Amino acid sequence: MAKTLEQGFDTFISWLEPLTSEHQKAISHKASVQRCLENKHNCTRMFETGSFGAGTGIRHKSDTDYFAVFPAANLWENSAYTLRQIKESLQETFPRTDGIVVNSPAVRIPFGNYASEMLEITPCCTNDTVTTAHGNFYKYHIPDGSGGWHDSSPSAFNAYVKHHDKRLGGKLKPLIQLVKAWKYYNNAPISSFYLEVRVTKYAEGESSIIYDIDLYRFFKYLNDNELPSINDPLGISGRIAACSTDDKYNTSLTKVKADFKRAEEAYNVRDSNLDKCFERWNIFFNSEFPNR
Repeated sequence: MAKTLEQGFDTFISWLEPLTSEHQKAISHKASVQRCLENKHNCTRMFETGSFGAGTGIRHKSDTDYFAVFPAANLWENSAYTLRQIKESLQETFPRTDGIVVNSPAVRIPFGNYASEMLEITPCCTNDTVTTAHGNFYKYHIPDGSGGWHDSSPSAFNAYVKHHDKRLGGKLKPLIQLVKAWKYYNNAPISSFYLEVRVTKYAEGESSIIYDIDLYRFFKYLNDNELPSINDPLGISGRIAACSTDDKYNTSLTKVKADFKRAEEAYNVRDSNLDKCFERWNIFFNSEFPNR
């Protein structure tokens, strides 16, 4: 049992760290997927992106994301058609795997019981390089969800997060994990990438991170501004929406507003009533937060 709020959050963050075993299970599926895409579509390489690639995954909750790189000539002008073709190729290769679906910008393959064994394969082609304050990086065309293509650079974004994580004493990535934990434990249909971008952009203006205070301030921003879209801070991916549909946005905003009140209640008693503070954070995280 945690005695202080700092101990409570440190313990909770340790619970969120993905297990090595669950990640290894996901990696074990990569080779067979890559062989399929090499044989059928001349895939040249696959590399890990997303939460596991960035070090912000959540135990038993985060799926495993890969970019599958193809020659541009092997992709169709219509990205939705490209995704359908890749989905069909994967279904032919893995006929006993039920539930292979297009989940733009990727094809989702549910290989096992762990969420980490849910592979998301994003088809892409190299589209030059991009220079940011943190270096030079490859960028790629990926499906944009509307049949077209837009730019993405996972390595540039990871360098951006890593820079601010280092500047903030290694506390940015855990703050991102806390926000993602809220999303997963409360079934909020918000884009994980949106949350990573939004939290990192918030942290640009901070000189230090205190988990409970910054979690409260971050949710206050989402509440007060009603879950706003954000421009990619690196100027690569354009405008990033919180949710993929209006229904998901309305559901998510309702959850943000309800749980902001709990975060605010916890913040207001953090120095006067630690038991109540723990109780409020436990409700905020849907009964997953440590007891005091």
